[in-house]
Amino acid sequence: MKPDLLLIEPMTPDVETKLDAAYQVHRLFEASDPTTFVRQIGKRVRAIVSGGRTGAGNALVDALPALEIIAINGIGTDAVDLAHARARSVRVTTTPDVLTDDVADMAWALLLATARRICTNDRFVRAGHWIGGHPPLGTKVTSKALGIVGLGRVGQAIAHRAAGFDMSISYSNPHPVPGVGYRYAPSLEDLARESDFLIVAASGGPQTRGIINRSVLEALGPTGILINVARGSVIDEPALVAALAEGRLGGAGLDVFAHEPEVSQTLWTMDNVVLQPHQASATVETRHAMADLVLGNLAAHFAGKEPLTPVV
Repeated sequence: MKPDLLLIEPMTPDVETKLDAAYQVHRLFEASDPTTFVRQIGKRVRAIVSGGRTGAGNALVDALPALEIIAINGIGTDAVDLAHARARSVRVTTTPDVLTDDVADMAWALLLATARRICTNDRFVRAGHWIGGHPPLGTKVTSKALGIVGLGRVGQAIAHRAAGFDMSISYSNPHPVPGVGYRYAPSLEDLARESDFLIVAASGGPQTRGIINRSVLEALGPTGILINVARGSVIDEPALVAALAEGRLGGAGLDVFAHEPEVSQTLWTMDNVVLQPHQASATVETRHAMADLVLGNLAAHFAGKEPLTPVV
């Protein structure tokens, strides 16, 4: 018999076809009453497939007594209680490495778009304002000081790209990273104060919730630009909106938000802000590679082998 699998959110049609071929798939996102749906099929479910932002809460995990594995389509584990999964002997897997370049590329796209006013200038031309008008000047990126919050895989890929822009690079991390030549800043305020641009690439979760707060934003200052390709929870979003509205921060490029898909309407009106709907890994190539890892992790587990990319 096919193992029963709970699919929390939709995947691409080709991936869902492959899941249907190998598993008895129960689609939670199609259920009109999710609580009743889980109660009806919960005792049979041996696997969960979910996205990094949605994850699987403890209440859901505890409603599935036969659960063996949670396969996350992404790199974030902040929406899964890893300690609870470990206590339940539930494996947790993610899709690392394959999305690193795309997320780093998005960080740079947001930085360039914000600093050089790409989106506002596009609107300027489309509205016909170029005839008889001149847009404001942008901000130079090359040779500036870059601070990176979180020097994991994505942070290091961002730094690698920054070298091509002749930037001075500093970073903040829970601990210094061996073998890198970038300056380590133990204080986020110090990192922000010495940076023209601050890119957030830290993991989400309780340990990083709100670490980019008012004092960090004040240190980055009225000419500084903040880029976030990590998790919306890492930034104190009301403090960010206030800093931008009051001119205490120069600009922001944001791919993630505190209450996605809801975004502060104040941000909609700001020409010094570039907004994306959580698209950092959203390329055809990367989403295919992520899906392959999800399928590979599940297949390995149910074949009695070690998953390809386990976290727990």
